[in-house]
Amino acid sequence: MPPPPPAAPEWSPYTAPAVPPSLLLRTDVSPGLAFILGLIPGVGAIYNSQYVKAFLHVIVVGILISILGSDVSHGFEPLFGLLLAAFWIYMAFEAYHTARKRQLGEPVDEFSSIVPMRRRGFPVGPTLLIAFGLLFLMINFDIVTFDRIIRYWPVALIMLGVWLLYERFAAARETQNAAYTAHQVQHDR
Repeated sequence: MPPPPPAAPEWSPYTAPAVPPSLLLRTDVSPGLAFILGLIPGVGAIYNSQYVKAFLHVIVVGILISILGSDVSHGFEPLFGLLLAAFWIYMAFEAYHTARKRQLGEPVDEFSSIVPMRRRGFPVGPTLLIAFGLLFLMINFDIVTFDRIIRYWPVALIMLGVWLLYERFAAARETQNAAYTAHQVQHDR
């Protein structure tokens, strides 16, 4: 008499066939459409269900347009024009990036962005907001003039470059330390 067939093994997530990535994509989200809608202030963020971000996009574009339309900029219209163009392009790419994350099933919060906001280390974003707020407050109270400050704008580029170099070297050092630790653990066995 032949032996009975082996019992079917229990299902395990480790032995189950992998689901092809194409089946995990959400088809109701289109990054291309998000990019096109992102060219309209706030609409790309609304498409991605980020309503507060949409409101902020409209406010920023409105402020930049009102600065360009008034005599407040005192000859710095090209600078504010470039800021407006850069922010307009940012809105479209940010909407695309967020829609792509949604399509892949990755978590997206209200203020997700191209640049990661929740990182360990020095809080660059809040510090810049505070610095710009203080700067504009001093301009409003005639403590400093806009002409004097704008003369030193390359210092901001230098500081940004130094910060990016620091971040790059710190990340490389962490990777190197992790590899060394892993090598030591493996060597001790």
